[in-house]
Amino acid sequence: MNRTIFITGATSGFGKAIAEKFAATGDHLIITGRRNDRLEKLSNDLQKDFGIKVLSLNFDVRDKDSVFREMQNLPEEWRSINILINNAGLALGRDYFDEASLDDWDTMLDTNVKGLLYVSKAVMPYLKKGGGGQIINIGSIAGKEVYEKGNAYCASKHAVDAINKSMRIDLLRHGIKVTAIHPGAAETEFSLVRFKGDETVAKSVYTGFQPLNANDIADVVLYCANLPDHVCINDLTIMPTAQASSVYFHKV
Repeated sequence: MNRTIFITGATSGFGKAIAEKFAATGDHLIITGRRNDRLEKLSNDLQKDFGIKVLSLNFDVRDKDSVFREMQNLPEEWRSINILINNAGLALGRDYFDEASLDDWDTMLDTNVKGLLYVSKAVMPYLKKGGGGQIINIGSIAGKEVYEKGNAYCASKHAVDAINKSMRIDLLRHGIKVTAIHPGAAETEFSLVRFKGDETVAKSVYTGFQPLNANDIADVVLYCANLPDHVCINDLTIMPTAQASSVYFHKV
């Protein structure tokens, strides 16, 4: 399709799967991530496998100066962006409020909220130059409900939900679509990061039912991005069949 798609957090999980889906349709990609080795490998693989152009940008969305510097220094050929996918995000820890780590709180809020704001603001001139386009924000069921030991993570994803709604209103005059996709239980590196490398605990989250996977979310993102110009999905929650809410599961 030869659009230009900007994807944050593209080195693993949802971001990597989303990049692969858009590449397979012929779109060109700007991909970002903190792990440069993974970023470069993905860039090389996508260009080789799909014959598209890829620009990889190695920065942390939490670093405001880096975000704006990278955007201000975009090569001229990449300065018309059709779709921004704010995927970078994480959960750290699953602790009672009074026992939670302040560092974990800072990292989640800085990444999930401030990082999304920084990138969106920095990319906005190029998105407008692309003639409308779309922003797709990856939220979470934690942005719709609050659950035990979710505290700051739930707060960060509720903020994403609110930012998405306000973007939809504020960018209406530019013809820019704004979509939020809120996944439920999805098996990626997410739980491994949340539980700080404890594989046993991370795997136990998905025991007894079939969770979503990264390709499931990527398929939904691609669908939302390929609708007619006059159609916008504002808000979409997606969960495994075995999950009815953030706490209700049917496990066997």
